[in-house]
Amino acid sequence: MARRYDQRTTIFSPEGRLYQVEYAMEAISHAGSCIGVWSEQGIVLAAEKKTPSKLLEPSLSSEKMYQVDDHIACAVAGITADANILINNARVTAQRYLYQYQEPQPVQQLVESLCDLKQGYTQYGGLRPFGVSFLYAGWDKHYGFQLYKSDPSGNYGGWKATAIGMNNQAAMSILKQEWKPEFTLFDAEKLAAKTLSKTMDSTNLTADKLDFAVLTKDSKGRVVFTDLPKAELESLLKAVQPEIVAAAATENP
Repeated sequence: MARRYDQRTTIFSPEGRLYQVEYAMEAISHAGSCIGVWSEQGIVLAAEKKTPSKLLEPSLSSEKMYQVDDHIACAVAGITADANILINNARVTAQRYLYQYQEPQPVQQLVESLCDLKQGYTQYGGLRPFGVSFLYAGWDKHYGFQLYKSDPSGNYGGWKATAIGMNNQAAMSILKQEWKPEFTLFDAEKLAAKTLSKTMDSTNLTADKLDFAVLTKDSKGRVVFTDLPKAELESLLKAVQPEIVAAAATENP
């Protein structure tokens, strides 16, 4: 039935579906997992780092985590080339707002502007949807720390903990059961690591296979976005390993 209605993004099927948008979401479900966890002290973004070949020269910067502005960062799952276009657009939008109003752009306003662009690519002929989903982590004076998720349709929403990419339903189930409002930043980091251990193809969780970043405030009250150093990531994995083993033992008694 889909064959007659999936040639254009502008054609609805009789069931009211836009197949090209659904195909874009399906492409994202095969990408490496990304996890976002909110706490009052900050937001943790974690992602699976995939290396297609040992011959590939490692990138100096993360291909999953990007800083949009001083107070906003994002994690991506899907087609990296599509993500680069949208991230550049978001950076320009944030700088225009800063230049015009002399203050950082509110997080939700920036997310909404990017989602408006993504939505336009589902409504006009000759275009295809962006094959990428985002997790946005940000802080502003209106709502404090915020975590948003958006998809190729242009929909977005605020979350306390969420996941995109491969096995995202399994990840969401774990996050729903284990996230708590009183979480510290370290608790959020542990939950992200524990969730990735269930969604990744590899059974052995190592620092080389993960990207972890944190958006928080420093001692002077400035918003900072930092990648976790390898040594710190290894100590985190060591701390969470007993919980991973215990959870595995519960599932397979």
